[in-house]
Amino acid sequence: MSCAAGAAVLLVALTACGSGAQHRGAQAPPSRPASSAPGTTAAAAPAAQDRPAAWAKWGLKPLPAAPAAPADKPVKLTATGPVPVFSEVRTTDKVVFITIDDGAEKDPKFVEMATDLKVPFSMFLTRDIVRGDYGYFKPLQALGNRIHNHSVDHPAMSRLSPERQKSEVCEAQTALTEQYGTAPTLFRPPYGDGAHTPSLGAAVRACGPRAVVLWRESMQIHDMQYQAADKKLRPGDIILAHFRGPKDLKGETMTTMFGELLARIQEQGFAVGRLEDYIAAG
Repeated sequence: MSCAAGAAVLLVALTACGSGAQHRGAQAPPSRPASSAPGTTAAAAPAAQDRPAAWAKWGLKPLPAAPAAPADKPVKLTATGPVPVFSEVRTTDKVVFITIDDGAEKDPKFVEMATDLKVPFSMFLTRDIVRGDYGYFKPLQALGNRIHNHSVDHPAMSRLSPERQKSEVCEAQTALTEQYGTAPTLFRPPYGDGAHTPSLGAAVRACGPRAVVLWRESMQIHDMQYQAADKKLRPGDIILAHFRGPKDLKGETMTTMFGELLARIQEQGFAVGRLEDYIAAG
């Protein structure tokens, strides 16, 4: 299913879930900046001697090693109260976070690439887009990449009644939990639509996720769209990408797009962290 279905007016070409400009001002929950000693998280990188060869295979330069996960998680989620909405993590680590949405493209070469590079990312899956091949995402999950909720069939949430919003979140939550063995902690509304509305917050809270996650940058085919005027990454930024293939990427493959994303991050000297390592879900 195309992300444009039922909400074409909100679509920005090739971002598939909307323009970064929609989400200026989205804030992380209040917290203290995190700092951490150098190191790597579990499964964050291949053995040091294997890294250059693994990256060269894909025509890439290695990223800096990810810092150790902070002991004091900067994002603290609770089971009660307003559902937080955030598009970045407050941290002093020179680290960004990759999120990949929907699940339309199921390219075996991307599984190979993810296995070789072991760059962490979070997957926000749409039930009706992935239900024909839930199994594709299991090797990616086995690498330590968490699966989160991106609705049943990718509607513009603010156009739905509160009851429909709840069914979009709850039915996807149930299916993803059954298929992948863990309940999604996070929800991303399609297009970022309705993220700050009380009705969506109530639906998310009722169905199990603890937070709504937006983004600061979105990946195009060869470059990124930035919210910041200076077009630079900042520590803690969340980056949006999609499971997309040649049909949507003007003939380019998912591995090409992902490689371009990593190259843009490498050029700015950032590491890629695991988003969940910076979140405490109480």
